[in-house]
Amino acid sequence: MSIKIGMVSLGCAKNQVDAEIMAGNLTANNFEITSDPSQAEVIIINTCGFIEDAKKEAIDAILEMAEYKKTGVCKALVVTGCLAERYFEDIQESMPEVDAVLGIGQYKDILAAVEEVLKGKKYFDRTEDFSVDYLDDSRLLFENTGSAYLKIAEGCDNRCNYCAIPSIRGPFRSRPIENLVAEAEGLAKQGIRELVVVAQDTTRYGKDIYGKPSLPELLTELDKVEGIEWIRVMYLYPDEITERLIDTIAKSKKILHYVDLPIQHISTRLLAEMNRRGTGDDIRRIFREFKERMPDCMIRTSLIVGYPGETEDDYLELKDFLKETQFDRVGIFKYSMEEGTVAAESDNQIAPEIMDERYDSLMEIQQGISLELNKGKVGKVYKTLVEGVSDDGIFYKGRTYAHAPEVDGYVYFTSEEPLEPGDMVDVKMLIAEEYDMTGEAIFTEEGTALN
Repeated sequence: MSIKIGMVSLGCAKNQVDAEIMAGNLTANNFEITSDPSQAEVIIINTCGFIEDAKKEAIDAILEMAEYKKTGVCKALVVTGCLAERYFEDIQESMPEVDAVLGIGQYKDILAAVEEVLKGKKYFDRTEDFSVDYLDDSRLLFENTGSAYLKIAEGCDNRCNYCAIPSIRGPFRSRPIENLVAEAEGLAKQGIRELVVVAQDTTRYGKDIYGKPSLPELLTELDKVEGIEWIRVMYLYPDEITERLIDTIAKSKKILHYVDLPIQHISTRLLAEMNRRGTGDDIRRIFREFKERMPDCMIRTSLIVGYPGETEDDYLELKDFLKETQFDRVGIFKYSMEEGTVAAESDNQIAPEIMDERYDSLMEIQQGISLELNKGKVGKVYKTLVEGVSDDGIFYKGRTYAHAPEVDGYVYFTSEEPLEPGDMVDVKMLIAEEYDMTGEAIFTEEGTALN
């Protein structure tokens, strides 16, 4: 009988890919991955350690899983991921429940770590290893909903003053185009219809190995993979957006007209304080270019409020920009002070109550914008990727080209015909909410939207 391994993966999509590769390594060596931690002899917690809330979630998850040593059959806990890398010694010293800690460069050693802890031994390893070869190993998709992430690079070179990722994940390292195409082909054979292209900064892809940003070349090759119908690109960085990239997206039949472009702020002064390249005018121009070239383009961005030194004028400029731009999707975050970053040393920290007030105001504005934009979709028909059924079992749930996985809500809909995850169906939108839509599947020649 196979030894069962429980796995908890926290944080971003890039972290999920790492967890799926570790799971693939273990299943290839006759271990069984279980979703029930009470049945697992070893539990792996792949952590996030990016901001304070993520660190707290990771610590809570470790302590929660440790209880299965008392109530289940768990013999050992293994901690991997960003928290493990960032607080390698601290975890060993302060969390005796943990039996193994693997740094970012040690994902390939997960098998050795599991074998050691099953013998009752400890396993602690954090050595500097900037290879991305482990990403070529086979993955075990935790859930096949017809969509999968394609991690095209690791690390980051941007050095934003608020961000600890470069010190945790290391420098930016791209994967070769041929390796990524091979992975995409393998995912297509597993029934994947949508590739979600991710990296810390996808626009920088290829600069380290090809001498220039090569995302357009990569997307052109992925566009040829049979079986893949949608390609969604996430985490674009403003200063590397080129006419060639916009042209590649606009001309492709598979690359969705969906732009995820985290800008963090619009104040040129504050962008410089953040060590973000480019100006507020540059950002406005980029958004205009996308919309002019692709009028149906859905735009998502991320914003930070309460960054050290953010004045009332900076905030009001951001507020006005949010109103005038009418983003389809916005993630708004309160500044998180991270040790080891330039921003954490600033004397101009914003009071929490001011940060909360600014956050609440922007969220209220965006919710109103999102609701009005969704109301404009009522009565229209969109191709929808089926993910499964709703928690109450009444509706199917899925996503259109306008909905990225995990961050943009769902389309809930009825269907007269049975559907499976990974199916694509036309859905007529009937009800709009701030984030979700409700509709009905149609099986006529009424047609679909462009994406």
